[in-house]
Amino acid sequence: MAKSRFEDRLFFGQRAAYMRPTDVKGLFMAEPPTWHGTTILSVRKGNRVVIAGDGQVSLGQTIIKGNARKVRPLGAGQVIGGFAGATADAMTLFERLEAKLEQYPSQLVRACVDMAKDWRTDRYLRRLEAMMIVADRSVTLVLTGTGDVLEPEKGIIAIGSGGNYALAAARALADGDLDAEAIARKAMAIAAEICVYTNNNLTVESLATA
Repeated sequence: MAKSRFEDRLFFGQRAAYMRPTDVKGLFMAEPPTWHGTTILSVRKGNRVVIAGDGQVSLGQTIIKGNARKVRPLGAGQVIGGFAGATADAMTLFERLEAKLEQYPSQLVRACVDMAKDWRTDRYLRRLEAMMIVADRSVTLVLTGTGDVLEPEKGIIAIGSGGNYALAAARALADGDLDAEAIARKAMAIAAEICVYTNNNLTVESLATA
């Protein structure tokens, strides 16, 4: 039995929800594969602050790299940071933050606020797709492209595709006897078991807070 025009329109509408037009002829193709995020977790407990990140880079359904380094020291070793998002974009943001830290040494909050302002208003920087966690001995901050500079509650924050899993695990572990690094490593292992875009190849950086 032939489909009615209504059924044809219904089918086309459903297909259009998953496809996008590519030219004026009305041809459709599937969305191209996109770069997926990672998991970055920061834990502040006792006299240490830790940022841990996994090493997986995925494009669509494919793992491109398993040992990427997404956590690094900044500001002559007085700051540590980690990123989730496009690698090239994050490297650009790290360079910008390094420049702000040179301009405002030992003033992480001021440097981050100044950089977030540029990130939101600069025509080029606005196109960068990444999020960052940065920390020094006294404060942990999350930076986003919408101009946000956020300090987490209870000294624990996570970003990226597996961020919610790592955050929940770290909060549950924080009341126990584990130190900051042990909490971060265990929480990241839990996130890696759940999130397909997160692996167990960790990079961990830490700073003394006292």
